[in-house]
Amino acid sequence: MALKPIELAAPGPVIPVIVIQRVEDALPLAEALLAGGVRVLEVTLRTPAGLEAIRRIARELPEALVGAGTVRSVADAQAAREAGARFAVSPGYTSEIGRACRQIELPLLPGVATPSEVLAAMADGYDFLKFFPAAAAGGIPMLKALAGPFPDIGFCPTGGLTPENARQYLSLPNVKVCGGSWLSPQATIDAGDWAQITRLARAAQALRES
Repeated sequence: MALKPIELAAPGPVIPVIVIQRVEDALPLAEALLAGGVRVLEVTLRTPAGLEAIRRIARELPEALVGAGTVRSVADAQAAREAGARFAVSPGYTSEIGRACRQIELPLLPGVATPSEVLAAMADGYDFLKFFPAAAAGGIPMLKALAGPFPDIGFCPTGGLTPENARQYLSLPNVKVCGGSWLSPQATIDAGDWAQITRLARAAQALRES
């Protein structure tokens, strides 16, 4: 049975936005994040290695909840599902992508940046949305403004979040979890410093308690 998108928020408070350049980094990176308590992993489709990284993590680390980010088309959604992704995240929203994900039972966290996009996603039955690019689209003031007309909508802000400002986002009632790339810096991956990845994951998990 497919999970509900809101269930992605439960293990939070941060979903790492992961860019994999080399497939061989996928498993040690995922293992390091798991060791730090981070179970929900968004592997973006921004590189040729993305799909194979998802496939390997899904096959070898069933305890991880791995999904595909940067899903921009129906073809992306289908490829992610076939690779073993448990969920999809899109940078924006179209009804075509929304319908396709429902048909293949791939939970979708659709991206929105404006009230009109929130309405479009709501019309198709989505009530937990990615707010992207969060900082550029108005950040915390925008999320506070959206809470007025959309009190029943939950958000996952992504884009421009840092360990320093994530706590402020997470303090908002309509923010259920946030997304961040700071858990998997490219230089740290390139260096194979998996212990540092685990430290970053543990620090992110601690944001829930602080």
